This record gives sequence, C-alpha cells and structure tokens, in this order.
Amino acid sequence: CEVVQKEFSLSPIVVSAKTREGIPALREAIARAVPEGFEAASITQGLVREGDTVLLVMPQDIQAPKGRLILPQVQTIRDLLDRRCTVVSVTADRLEPALRALKAPPALIITDSQCFGMVHRVKPDETPLTSFSVLFAAYKGDIRAYVEGAAAIDQLTAQSRVLIAEACTHAPLQEDIGRVKIPRALRKRFGESLRVDICAGVDFPVDLTPYDLVIHCGGCMFNRRYVLSRIQQAQAQGVPMTNYGVALAKLTGILDQIVLP
Repeated sequence: CEVVQKEFSLSPIVVSAKTREGIPALREAIARAVPEGFEAASITQGLVREGDTVLLVMPQDIQAPKGRLILPQVQTIRDLLDRRCTVVSVTADRLEPALRALKAPPALIITDSQCFGMVHRVKPDETPLTSFSVLFAAYKGDIRAYVEGAAAIDQLTAQSRVLIAEACTHAPLQEDIGRVKIPRALRKRFGESLRVDICAGVDFPVDLTPYDLVIHCGGCMFNRRYVLSRIQQAQAQGVPMTNYGVALAKLTGILDQIVLP
C-alpha cells in the first residue's frame, strides 16, 4: 500500500475474497466513482428500433397528478421520440380499443406496474411487455440486482418485515402504489401480520438488517449514483432489495414473461 501511494499517489483498497475484508469499502469507492448525474444510455435501450410503434398504458386515476403526466412517463415518451418511434398513449380502459385500431401489434407495450396483470391478459402474444418502473429500475439502478432481490418475496412469511422506500416526499393519495397497493398485495399473500415500514426522500435507514426485503420506487427523483449506493448498502448488509415494478411483476406471477432493458 505504501509503495502504491508513494509511486502513483493513489490510495489502494485492500480486499480479501477469503475474509471479505475491504469489500464494503470497495463498494463505496465504486459508487463514489460513478459521475454525478450519470444515467444509462437510454431508458428503452435494447427494446425498440427506429420506426417501431410503442403503446403506453397510463392510468389517469386518483393517483395521477391533475393536468400533467408523471416524470417517468414524460421521460419515456421523450426517449421514444428521440429514437424515432411512433408513440401511442392510452388509459387502461382504452387498451383493447387501441389495440384493435392499430394495423399491426405494437412492437412494445409499456404499462404502469399496477396494471401488469390486466395488460398481460389482453395484449397480443407477440408483443413484449414491460413497465415504466421496470425501465427506471435499469435506468436509475441495477435491474439484475432487483430481479435477484425479488426472489426473496417467495421467502416472506407473516412474521416478515418489509421496507418500502420512496424517492419523493409526495402527499400519499388513495390507492397509493407504495403505501397501499404493494403492502396490500404482500399481506394478502403472506398474512395481515406482515409488517411494512415506509421511508421517503433521503430518510433511508442506515441499518437495514431488521428487514427481510427492501422495495424501492423507480427513483425518478434521484440520480443513478445515489440509487446505486442504496443498492450497494443493502447488498453489503445482506438484505435483498427490489423495486416497485419488479416486485409487482413477481407478485403477479409474470416476472419471467416481461422484457428487461
């Protein structure tokens, strides 16, 4: 270490694969090395090509802000337009008429995660399906880590404890996806005594070990560096972590049937 510091003016991190010494410090150093504001190359990278028709299913219910679209929807539309795709947007109740109006099945359907089950039932067999939250799981975080973390859902019990982590500090509405729908789905499957805690904004626990699973939102209000640091924190403490879209796909039983960026 002294030689490296002297010769190269660098501070090495000593890591042992055997004892795991230094691995948390290495993870932190990697997270710090990601440039501020760094994002993946494209929200829909690898899923669409120029000229594709992409159908967006966007419920405008009580959760949707009045008079505007939410940020992930706006950013996804802009990404698709930049990739010279044809974008068709519908509410969930207009999905089937929209599909009938198209001359050919869309190249991709992107839905709100809460509509996964319904959209999957009626979509054309040849059209791949994903969600805004799943896209942002890759754009803002680590989609592979989230999919691995979702496997922990099968191990939950009525005595488990789950943390729901929201990036923004919005006032929760009726049928809020993080505060109502996901906890309800978990308790329906594992029992009403399953404990669900909520954190919002930067109020993220330092110690995650009391939890059996962390379910994070899409992270549209955070930069990728910060979201990755949360994933690495959970991994360092041995706590599985997934995100809203991946968790809902898992709970709906279609995680293996949706496309990942």
